[in-house]
Formats: sequence, structure tokens, C-alpha cells
Amino acid sequence: MTEIGYADLPGLRMAYRSWGRAGGRPLVALHGGTGSGESWAALAAALGATTRTYAPDLRGYGATGPASAYSLELVRDDVRGLLDALELPRVTVLGHSSGAAAAHLLARAYPDRVAALVLVEPPPPVPLGLRLPPRPDGPLPYDWAAREAFVAELNAPPPTWWEGLAEITAPTLVVAGGPASHLPQHELARMAARIPAARLVVVEGGHAVPAARPAEFATAVRDFLAALPG
Repeated sequence: MTEIGYADLPGLRMAYRSWGRAGGRPLVALHGGTGSGESWAALAAALGATTRTYAPDLRGYGATGPASAYSLELVRDDVRGLLDALELPRVTVLGHSSGAAAAHLLARAYPDRVAALVLVEPPPPVPLGLRLPPRPDGPLPYDWAAREAFVAELNAPPPTWWEGLAEITAPTLVVAGGPASHLPQHELARMAARIPAARLVVVEGGHAVPAARPAEFATAVRDFLAALPG
């Protein structure tokens, strides 16, 4: 059953969903550029009662709604604030796409809070040349300004993002989507090689791996979690 809650953070009221047994291993899942916390319902069901999954709507998205400013480092700090609000001292953090970028920034900045890390089709912190399509007509379930800001940041990441990968101490799983993805797969492999305790797996579903190959994706995550200590 999905539980919905809200956390009051500095300048932001963040909505989040949660699934699983209250005493399960805590996992915080961060959605990508057009998603919401609801994107992780299928994964939470596949992980079952052994995992307590928390999935926020990030700033600008879903029930959290628009914010006054957007950057992936602000998202990183929002997630840190959510951990504090939920009294979660140490968690596994999973992120997809731009959510994965926020996840590795969190793991680098707050290593004491991240027990393990899962990066799903993370945009490598190198100039990418990503292009946004024109804004769709009509109302959207997210603030278009958030998408614009995050894509601009991913296209021109500061050098510290690449350098900081070598400082990540958490055991890390990098999930690549294979040749159907628009992201350069050789750069994902290079990214995984730079993180000291990372391994790379390929689930050939393109960039939208969790939706395109839900069973294979859930198996990869479940196997990774099962191998962690504790």
C-alpha cells in the first residue's frame, strides 16, 4: 500500500511516497526529469517487505510543486533535509537520470548518510549536448523551468562533479541501458570505473530502464542490496 507524506524543508514542502515494512532496509529513490515519486511503485513492490522505500517528488515535480530556484545541488540538499525530517541516519540512495546526478552529489557531500548507491542511467558529468524538445502544450505534472535548469546543468557540469566521483566511498551499482540509450555508454563505463567501489551492469532497456525492463532491473537492484553487509 502506498503511503503519502510531507516533509517541511527550508523553503520547500516536499511530498513523498513510501512502501514496505517500517523496519525494512531504508532506500530513498529519486526520479528522473519527467517522473515523480510514483515512478518507483513497481520497484518497491518487487523489493517487498525487506526494504522500506521512500520516493520524494523532487522540487518542481508532482505534489511538491514549483520552487523559486532549481539546481541539482539544491535537489541534493533537499534529499539531505528529507533524511533529517524522516530521522533516517543512513540509507541506500537510488536515482534515475537527473535523479542519479543528485544521488552521486549526495553520496560525495554526505558520505556518512549514504550506505550504498544505485545510479540508473546517470548522465555522465561531462558535456553532453542534450537537447530539450519544445515545451508540450497544456498543463504539465512538473515545472518546465526545472527541466530546463537541470538539462542546462547536465550539459555544462562543473569539473568538480567528475573529480568528485573518485571520492564516493559507498558501494555503488551503475545500471546502464545499453545501445538504445541516448547517453554515451562508454562514458557511463568510464564513470563507473572512476567510483572506487562501483560495478557496472547493463540492462538493455535504453534510458528508461526501470519502465522498459522492470523485472530485470528489479533483479539487479535486489541482488545488489542482498550482497551488502548488514
